Amino acid sequence: MFTGIVETLGTITAVKTEGSNRHFTVASPFAPELQIDQSVAHDGVCLTVVAVDAAAGTHVVTAIDETLQKTNLGSWVAGRQVNLERCLAANGRFDGHIVQGHVDLTAVCESVTDQNGSWLYRFRHEPGPSRVTVEKGSICINGTSLTCFDSTDDSFAVAIIPYTYEHTTFQHLRPGDLVNLEFDIVGKYVAKLLGK
Repeated sequence: MFTGIVETLGTITAVKTEGSNRHFTVASPFAPELQIDQSVAHDGVCLTVVAVDAAAGTHVVTAIDETLQKTNLGSWVAGRQVNLERCLAANGRFDGHIVQGHVDLTAVCESVTDQNGSWLYRFRHEPGPSRVTVEKGSICINGTSLTCFDSTDDSFAVAIIPYTYEHTTFQHLRPGDLVNLEFDIVGKYVAKLLGK
């Protein structure tokens, strides 16, 4: 389980295709601390560490075809930065919201507006059951826990403070880019119980 509080940025250093799978080598400050079989969220996608090179400061994860189809990982190339978060420690603080690392779908960034001290991002996604956002509710975008507003059946907006802008990949996000969305698990359960 994750909280959507990004720990650090990682950089994709290599991409290798093997059959329908894709292996990503990621450089990050905490790579030497990782262990094989550990779960790490990469832009909100929970992936299993399959190799660690402590000396090089890198780890390797594998994405299967299902993951590549339902997320933006299929477009990842060497040089791309990604948001990284290790799973929540049992004695850790719950600063974000419950994030599983199971991306529901991708959304398109429609606009980015500089508001002289913060940034307003608007996203559009395919409507459907359990794809629920509510005013001032939680949403996870590329692994970042955020509060959404101006919510409709297929769109919403978020505001980004300077710290989040500088310490996540939001600084690179442009209109037309695809992002990974994970809707709030509580909202998904409520929608399921109500038959939506």
